[in-house]
Amino acid sequence: MTLFEAFSGRVAEIPTNALAYIGDSVYELHIRMCYLSPPRTAGVYHQLVVAKVRAENQAQQLDRLIQQQTLTESELDLVKRGRNASGSSSRHIDPVIYQKATGFEALVGYLYLSDRDRLHQIFQQIDHEI
Repeated sequence: MTLFEAFSGRVAEIPTNALAYIGDSVYELHIRMCYLSPPRTAGVYHQLVVAKVRAENQAQQLDRLIQQQTLTESELDLVKRGRNASGSSSRHIDPVIYQKATGFEALVGYLYLSDRDRLHQIFQQIDHEI
């Protein structure tokens, strides 16, 4: 049984770190899709995508969403839980940035599993910044 099957209909019960894990993958796939056209070499794809999925960029995206008052109160609560559940960060990154990125990833993971229309709205807003 998959995690999704185990929590089907009870997404709010999925641990925040698991939501962030899923959200990281979903966000990276989204960014990869943004760069499919025009065709590029694998190395160029990689450079473009890595620049956008780095924790620093995810933290900036979250800051923009908050500043633009895009997120609902429940989404902000989820982001806060994600930040608090981030655990230890890499020694190469500011812990505050790492926490924000984890909060962003948790939000993306949650919306992917619970409300893809809302996730699409947020991705559209983010895409205007890319």
